[in-house]
Amino acid sequence: MKNYTDFADLAHVFLEDSYVLAINETPISLTFKLDLVLTPSHPRYHEPRADEQHSYEDAVLTIPGATKIEWVTRSNQTYRDATGEEDLGNIDSFQYDEGYYEIIGDWGQVRIYSTAEPRLSFS
Repeated sequence: MKNYTDFADLAHVFLEDSYVLAINETPISLTFKLDLVLTPSHPRYHEPRADEQHSYEDAVLTIPGATKIEWVTRSNQTYRDATGEEDLGNIDSFQYDEGYYEIIGDWGQVRIYSTAEPRLSFS
């Protein structure tokens, strides 16, 4: 079993404190639009802004090459932060095991069957 930090694009991020802003599904991929926490070793890291706990950047996390996307649970619950921005919560767990990713958060639990590595892109 691999944890998300074992993948090159995700080695220097912290998903557990990142915010999921949207989830988009196609027949061959699943993407998460994120307000992503960067660790100090990430090349895009910057000191947290005055009103932030972490270094955040807008990013899109994509699981490409899906042969099957299976939602175990799904929630449309949204949350508002102190500034009034709405999000879907966090990614609490992101693991890869025997041909599928299992990703769990406040928004639900999903299994994405793919052998492709996750990709991270910045806005």
